[in-house]
Amino acid sequence: MCDYSLMQVLSRPAKNGEKLITRNFGTGTRGFSSPDDPKIAVCVLPGTELAFEQSIQANVPTPAHCTAIFRQVNKDIRYVHHDALELPNGRIVLLTDLVEGQLAVVLQLPAEPKTTEETERQKRVALLG
Repeated sequence: MCDYSLMQVLSRPAKNGEKLITRNFGTGTRGFSSPDDPKIAVCVLPGTELAFEQSIQANVPTPAHCTAIFRQVNKDIRYVHHDALELPNGRIVLLTDLVEGQLAVVLQLPAEPKTTEETERQKRVALLG
C-alpha cells in the first residue's frame, strides 16, 4: 500500500498494466505515482509484480534486476518505512531507498482473496497502509 509517511498525500490503488514512476513526495519517503499525475501517490498491494524499464537503482548497493515483487516489511514496528521491493534473488530494498524517476509497469496485481480470512487480511493491510 502506501507507507505511513504518505498518509497526508492523496492516493489511489494501482491498476494492472499501469505505468508508474518512483517519486519523492517531500514527506520523508519515496513512493510511486503516475507519470502523468505526480501529486497523487499510487498505492501498491503486497504481492504486486513490477517490471522496471531499466535495472532497479537505489541509494544502497542493489544487484542488477529489472523485476520485483512489492512487499511490506517490519509492520510490527511503528514509524519506520514498510514499503519494499523483493528482488528475484530474495534481497529486500526499501521503496524509499529507490532513486527517483525510475519507470515501472504493474505486471500483475495479487490474486483476489478466496476465503473470508484472506478478505479480512487484505482489508487490514489496506487500512494500515
